[in-house]
Amino acid sequence: MAGSTRKGKLNVGLIGLGRLGRVYARDLSTRIACTRLVAVADVDRSAVDRITGEFDIPRGTTDPGDVIGDPSVDAVVIVTPTSTHREVTEAAAAAGKAVFCEKPLSIALEEAVAIRRAVERSGIFFQMGFMRRFDRGFAAAKQQLGEGVIGDAVVFKSTSRDPFRPSVEYADPRSSGGMILDMGIHDFDLARWFMGEVATVQAVGGVLAYPELGAVGDIDNAIISLVFRSGRLGVVDLTRNGIYGYDIITELLGTRGTLRVGYIRETPLMIMTKGMVAHDTVPYFMERFAEAYTAQLENFAQNVLQERQPPITVEDGIEALRIAVAATRAQQTGQRIEVAP
Repeated sequence: MAGSTRKGKLNVGLIGLGRLGRVYARDLSTRIACTRLVAVADVDRSAVDRITGEFDIPRGTTDPGDVIGDPSVDAVVIVTPTSTHREVTEAAAAAGKAVFCEKPLSIALEEAVAIRRAVERSGIFFQMGFMRRFDRGFAAAKQQLGEGVIGDAVVFKSTSRDPFRPSVEYADPRSSGGMILDMGIHDFDLARWFMGEVATVQAVGGVLAYPELGAVGDIDNAIISLVFRSGRLGVVDLTRNGIYGYDIITELLGTRGTLRVGYIRETPLMIMTKGMVAHDTVPYFMERFAEAYTAQLENFAQNVLQERQPPITVEDGIEALRIAVAATRAQQTGQRIEVAP
């Protein structure tokens, strides 16, 4: 790592300065002791200028190739639109840079497989970004499950409810992959992490709250049933119209108990008056998973610096995508779809 200093810091280039990219810029610059953000890129010049100025970043550009080709950059963090992940990852792999790639890996399986080939051919370090695995609640559930606290888990249930819809432009399946893929990818990754591989999926969905999403070919609600290769069962429900707050709940039903991860109250305060008990709610994903986002980036940097194996691999990205693609096809056709290689 020619760009790294003797103090053990990893020099990082960040590509993509959207909503999450800006948070990553802050974390890499100010919250993670072992990283130094040395270059950023985004198609929006004003975003580049704003971020480089705010965090005193030496280099800002509108061309991702400038970041990838920068000899001072050891590792690249990719937070660009999903449809661009293949192009950016292949370029980074060709340059021999370590890569952290946000979910989903791609919107098409053939592109995801191409990414895997590029990673394997180059031999670079590659880590997927599924931040829920770094959330304290989910991590504790994984440990408790492994220790047999609830016996054998037989049913997996996961709910993801956004408090409002994304922009119509963002929702367009041609760039996002559609709601089941874009929104459900975290739930499918957790399903594999907790329960093992999925054999078949069925799904129903529709445009029930936002007709404008139907105009671009997307849906706003879906329920997906899973049958794991072990015969165990799962269900994932997704909605864009959880207007009361950002509601993320996962439940593992076991033979000797249940694990439930998640919460809806943001502030530990209850307001109790005559005829009413109330509390606030989690606003959105950045508030709910702020610590997890930082933790996964720190884990990535430490893994690269210490030459450890990535805990979430390109294969994890492909397998979660495989479930999402099968579920999307199941919803569109009304058929049970096998999740097969």
